[in-house]
Amino acid sequence: MAIEDTIAAIATGLTDSGIGIIRISGENAIEVGNRIFQSPLGKKILHQAENRKMYYGFAADEEQDFVIDEVLAVVMRAPNSFTGENTVEIQCHGGILVMRKILATALKSGARMAEPGEFTKRAFLNGKMDLSRAEAVMDVIGSRNEFALASSVSQLKGMLSEKIKKYRAEILYEVAFIESALDDPEHISLEGYPERLEEKIAGLTESIERLIATAEDGRWVKEGINTVILGKPNVGKSSLLNYLAGEERAIVTEVAGTTRDILQESIRLGNISLNVTDTAGIHKTEDTVEKIGVKKAVEYAKDADLILYMADGSMELNENDKEIISILKDKKVIVLLNKSDLENVVTESMVRKLFSEMSGQKEFAIVRTSVKNGGGMEELGRTIREMFFQGELKCSHEVMITSLRHKKALEECRDSLHQVRRSIENGMPEDFFSIDLMNAYASLGRIIGEEVDDDLVDEIFSRFCMGK
Repeated sequence: MAIEDTIAAIATGLTDSGIGIIRISGENAIEVGNRIFQSPLGKKILHQAENRKMYYGFAADEEQDFVIDEVLAVVMRAPNSFTGENTVEIQCHGGILVMRKILATALKSGARMAEPGEFTKRAFLNGKMDLSRAEAVMDVIGSRNEFALASSVSQLKGMLSEKIKKYRAEILYEVAFIESALDDPEHISLEGYPERLEEKIAGLTESIERLIATAEDGRWVKEGINTVILGKPNVGKSSLLNYLAGEERAIVTEVAGTTRDILQESIRLGNISLNVTDTAGIHKTEDTVEKIGVKKAVEYAKDADLILYMADGSMELNENDKEIISILKDKKVIVLLNKSDLENVVTESMVRKLFSEMSGQKEFAIVRTSVKNGGGMEELGRTIREMFFQGELKCSHEVMITSLRHKKALEECRDSLHQVRRSIENGMPEDFFSIDLMNAYASLGRIIGEEVDDDLVDEIFSRFCMGK
């Protein structure tokens, strides 16, 4: 694709740091860079620079006859660059003023300011990477834990796109066979073909279903597990939030009902991320503000991936606990029997009996904790990993769906394949198979960017950071 204009941006964080990078890409990138960079002898050398070789010199504003900084510069000629275009990168000292001065000089010298994600967008448009790999670039930057990073790197390396291309090749082969047989029935027979196609579609559908099934794990890995702390007042909910956050995020007092509003915090617990919501203590109250807080707590619990139900293990469970347990049906629940540093009167069998009576829920875990001294926190982390990821995730070796867009495209592909099987069962003509096979082929193409419109491409790359 011919892209005529040349773009420039600061490719490192806009903060004082050791090194700053100004990236220039486009047909005239070398000419623009040549107007900025000069050798120690004051010569313009980038137009004859060796590819991918670092050169020492100075960045200067010719118009003002002003040396901006001592820099290093590298030229990457098309197509051997990230964008597939001529690219110049100037490495300077990482002061904000210095970087802005060099960028301003690049803009005066013929470049325009890059839009967010435009360098990666050009890499996609120039065929340097497919759309799923381009999206993985931003996922790598935004990774919140090791699992998310490993999953993003696997997609950046092309593991998902390779699988999608394999599916598309298998589908396209069947379409080509059908079309060839219909065009040349004398030499290519379709006898027995519907049965063979049905078997092929069954295997392909099963494989796609397995990939779709990873989407929930993928969401938890990428976005974090939406976790709500529930319990009656003064059992240690806010203390737990503070412990997990590593700072005093919630006010903690001996007075019951201190937390009246919702507090939220993103937390890393080992290799996983939790989006933790601390709620008001659930109990009968006549206080108007507390009533609102209790109502909010119940609403947040409905949408949670995980409920941390905290009870005071040193006190008998009461009607408030029964009310809380009654709303936990069909949820992933970890019961935290807190204050284990005190003499405990609540046993696990009591908890299980109460769950059986109030919600009928049998699948939950129990962990004894002492938030005061950190007791049980490692076990809590292990329990969450076991509950959500069967103990461990090996994202670097497995393909995982982390994008809702990808999941939707896979579901559309699966539905089209199901329609092919229904057509076979109903004895429909073979050309009907081709229609739905091509729909499945197109759905998969949207994942890697083969079947997308300009508006979607613009929307995807608009979420990227500046300079990437």
